[in-house]
Amino acid sequence: VCQSVGMPDKLKHKGVHMPSHPICNDAEQKMQKAMEVMTGEFRGIRTGRASPALVDNIKVEYYGSPTPLKQIANISVPEPRMIIIKPYDLSSLGAIEKAIMTSDTGINPNNDGKLIRLNLPPLSEDRRKQLSKVARDTAEKIKVAVRNIRRDGIKLVEDEEKKKTITEDAKFKLKDELQKLTEKYEKQIDDNVSKKTTEIMEI
Repeated sequence: VCQSVGMPDKLKHKGVHMPSHPICNDAEQKMQKAMEVMTGEFRGIRTGRASPALVDNIKVEYYGSPTPLKQIANISVPEPRMIIIKPYDLSSLGAIEKAIMTSDTGINPNNDGKLIRLNLPPLSEDRRKQLSKVARDTAEKIKVAVRNIRRDGIKLVEDEEKKKTITEDAKFKLKDELQKLTEKYEKQIDDNVSKKTTEIMEI
């Protein structure tokens, strides 16, 4: 991680904790948020198996307010290709059904008056390839966001040096740390998209 520059070597050798430099710390927080966005988007991409994540954030019009499905219903997966949604308040059943039908899941809900069953049809080879591409495209967007965060961090570092608040040596160290941060998160992105595409392609 990004560490503050300018600490005497004798303190470093004694294992004294070196706090993060604010610019690096801010950059890492932003990169973590970008990863959270990717994780959220990945959760909504269908794989070969049923998962509550496919529907739990669908917004349902509940008493005039768009509410995530997981807050107003119990979502379970009794079988590999079935999701059961049991609302805590039966009066919301119709609104839940409508929200699923208008969502981009592409699944028709089966409403028996007490709960909703979603039967997931097997994914075709073409559909798996399409979803894998969606995952890769999403990952690429997050990589661009991470690189933009690095670029903004480097600009802040250069501004600090111009204002003489850090030395030229410190500037190079901070730039190097920002690059290491970027590489760390790019690897995480690659690992996550590899795992997701494997899940999608599994039959």
